[in-house]
Amino acid sequence: MYIVTGGAGFIGSALLWKLNSRGVGDILVVDNLGCSEKWKNLVRRDFSEYLRRDAFMDLLEKDDLEKITGPGLSAVIHLGACSSTTEKDADFLMLNNLAYSKKLCLYALRKGARFINASSAATYGDGSCGFDDDPEGLCRLRPLNMYGYSKHLFDRWAWKEGLLARMVSLKFFNVYGPGEEHKGEMRSMAHKAFHQIKASGSIRLFRSDSPDYEDGGQKRDFIYVKDCVEIIWELTQRPELNGIFNVGTGEARSWNDLARAVFKALRLPEKMEYIDMPATLAGKYQNFTQAETGRLRAAGLMRGLHSLEEGVADYVGNYLSRAEPYL
Repeated sequence: MYIVTGGAGFIGSALLWKLNSRGVGDILVVDNLGCSEKWKNLVRRDFSEYLRRDAFMDLLEKDDLEKITGPGLSAVIHLGACSSTTEKDADFLMLNNLAYSKKLCLYALRKGARFINASSAATYGDGSCGFDDDPEGLCRLRPLNMYGYSKHLFDRWAWKEGLLARMVSLKFFNVYGPGEEHKGEMRSMAHKAFHQIKASGSIRLFRSDSPDYEDGGQKRDFIYVKDCVEIIWELTQRPELNGIFNVGTGEARSWNDLARAVFKALRLPEKMEYIDMPATLAGKYQNFTQAETGRLRAAGLMRGLHSLEEGVADYVGNYLSRAEPYL
């Protein structure tokens, strides 16, 4: 039995796709579907049980989860969290992204199950302290938003408690791909660009507020969701690999590069428009992110990653351009 929290979400539903492709269907999916369209991410997936997060947490608190999972729990992949970088309710984030994660981590380790946690590149803040995933440097990081801080606090707790030798925490960089329809403003720019271009023939990007970057020249480490779930799968099969790992390509590319890749995939002429950055992002905007991938590469987990152009071409051609853009 596998437990996947956030299993109806973006990376979670892609992970279900990967697990199913490996013949795994004995899965407990934990999520909050509410009135969102996330349920569509589950339609093509095979899983044995679904629980709302509050019902799941109630069973966890009572140590009654084995009523659902049975005694053979293989892995807990904890992808469920509030991932909004603009969320203002700090208490909610501390409860949902930190306290909940701690309890689930301790439960999984107590049951002898593999525990894999979703952290975030948002923990690196403005990048002035670099993007090294060595946990020795955690104390130097200064996240720019409460979401990143909540993820950072979990990583620091796991490090201080000596748990990183027994589990994995993955710092995802800019993930894009099928299954993000429900994410609203938190959708990737690849998704937004596709729909902007289809509607108007152009794409809107932020003007630069730094002399070091041209308009649209701010850079991110974009990684395709299919590559992310391949890495997670490999980690479920290799319990000797533990600690914090950056999940990125190790190559920063600009928003302009991303836009060009979408135009190319659509076989349309390039037309970029540049708009002022919203006041809510002033002083909190990352102009550059690039994963240090030495640990991931040394573990043999970077084989066959999609380039930005390859990933965007697959996403646009095989998913976004179709009526049902799901894996």
